Amino acid sequence: MNRSQSSLAALTLGAIGVVYGDIGTSVLYAVKEVFGSGHVPFTHANVYGVLSILFWTLTVIVSLKYVTLVLRADNGGEGGLIAMLALASQAVKDKPRLRGALLAVGIFGTSLFYGDGVITPAISVLSAVEGLEVVSPAFKGYVVPLTLVVLFALFAVQKRGTGGIGKFFGPITLVWFISIAALGVSHIVGHPEILGALSPHHALRFMLAQPGTTFIILGAVVLCVTGGEALYADMGHFGKKPIRLAWFSVVMPSLTLNYFGQGALLLEDPEAVKNPFFNMAPEWALLPLVGLATMATVIASQALISGAFSVTKQAIQLGYLPRLGLRHTSVRDTGQIYIPFVNWALFVAIVLAVGMFKSSSNLAAAYGIAVTLDMLITTVLTFFVIRYGWRYPLWLCVAATGAFFVVDLAFFTSNLLKLFAGGWFPLAIGGVVFTLMMTWKAGRNLMRQAHEAEALDLKSFLDAVFVSPPQRVAGTAVFLTAETGIVPNALLHNLKHNKVLHEQNLFVTVQSHEVPWIGLDERVEIHPLGRDCWAVTLHYGFKNDQDVPKALALLRGHGCDLEPMTTSYFLSRDVVTPTLGSGMSPWREKLFAQMHHNAGAAAAFLNLPANAVIELGSKVEI
Repeated sequence: MNRSQSSLAALTLGAIGVVYGDIGTSVLYAVKEVFGSGHVPFTHANVYGVLSILFWTLTVIVSLKYVTLVLRADNGGEGGLIAMLALASQAVKDKPRLRGALLAVGIFGTSLFYGDGVITPAISVLSAVEGLEVVSPAFKGYVVPLTLVVLFALFAVQKRGTGGIGKFFGPITLVWFISIAALGVSHIVGHPEILGALSPHHALRFMLAQPGTTFIILGAVVLCVTGGEALYADMGHFGKKPIRLAWFSVVMPSLTLNYFGQGALLLEDPEAVKNPFFNMAPEWALLPLVGLATMATVIASQALISGAFSVTKQAIQLGYLPRLGLRHTSVRDTGQIYIPFVNWALFVAIVLAVGMFKSSSNLAAAYGIAVTLDMLITTVLTFFVIRYGWRYPLWLCVAATGAFFVVDLAFFTSNLLKLFAGGWFPLAIGGVVFTLMMTWKAGRNLMRQAHEAEALDLKSFLDAVFVSPPQRVAGTAVFLTAETGIVPNALLHNLKHNKVLHEQNLFVTVQSHEVPWIGLDERVEIHPLGRDCWAVTLHYGFKNDQDVPKALALLRGHGCDLEPMTTSYFLSRDVVTPTLGSGMSPWREKLFAQMHHNAGAAAAFLNLPANAVIELGSKVEI
């Protein structure tokens, strides 16, 4: 095997562990919830019909929509809803009202990810631990406590990173897929005729005979594509080819065999509907299967938690969230990060979900609305990318996305039936996050306008200062400012109180752009201001790490050499005062002021040294 083949195999194995952990564990509850709902009469024809619907749901939503179409819409090799949003907003940048609407829709979809991030670990781990009830009904009282213990351990180890155990994710998940395929085959051999459900005519016959029932059960059928969006979100980590290869060679066949094995079991023993997945296993294999299922669901949950950290970082860099405390958990992989606030906020919400719903069946009622709405938003954004970004003909764009829009809309409207049974929970979480994001963005815009109205021009100010120059002291001062060309408050404080100026002065602005990556050759933009002063702009994509000292080291050879031991960093934090008439409602003004007051992690987020000076800035009224 040559190096390229070896690399492809390694990436494919990695994709099996990270990308497909979530969808791979959907076999634990999808069939159970469809038949356990009581809406589907238990007949041979209905078993065939439901299996056919499950298979063609996987085919249409995952194989055709995500693998064939959406994976093509990469943003510099990156995927995910934020990457798609950046592509769509750039495609319609000459249409400001449409661009504003798409940004709001995309940010709402991103907010819903956090709702999904609460439900998915809860339902996955609960459904795995519930396998103990099949071993013995005596274990029923221990299911919820054991689930909470497993989840607490998972969140507690996040600060250590996943570098050490991450290498086992792929092999463990591969063993999981082989196991579920083997379980399916063991029952299919007894009823090989069940494979006839691969034909779409069984699905069509079921839908035509029972349209009302079909619409209702779509809310449970969607469980079979949980985590399907991870194919696109993790594209930047593994690439399109390994993700596609893993899907068609391992994941799709294994899922199909297991679902059809569960169908064969139900034909033979309808009582197995209480938990068809674990009832497929022989008695001697039950405990090992529960252990393997728990490991698989923990891996699936880990991928989602890591995704929440990544999405939060991207939202911060696009200006939709304040700079939160962020730690890198690996010196080799900059993508491995830990955000304590997000970690424990997710855990608290998951504990609430487990405590409120108490079983995977109850949680299934909460699942679906957020993920199907995200799928719908992805389809809408894809239309604008291929129509206005790629300039494809309108008829082709409608044909490419229209069918998927109808399918996504059908699943979403069906899940709305579960709104009051639990679907409100992830929507509430998404709504809170969306409100925080839009409030922060609007508040920062108002602050920028307030600064621009009162700001002093930097070049003119320096010219005035050097008419009667202050004493110069050794070293370099780095003043971080939100806008280029204006005098930072930290400089005014320094001159007023210390009455000195450093030998070298850099006025640094960090700018994030709607592209995932910006290379080192485009990182730094420098403009001399005279008298050893420079205006510096640092450019970052929304997936780059914002490391200011590392970026400023690139200035060597431009007449400005920084010595770490003699360089001082200055930031200023403004005090925000809510006022009436800003354009935001009073409660949002107060919310933004509180968020701004608590956002004290800018120095850590920009990787500034611990001795960075954070000055009290001006009072800003919004």
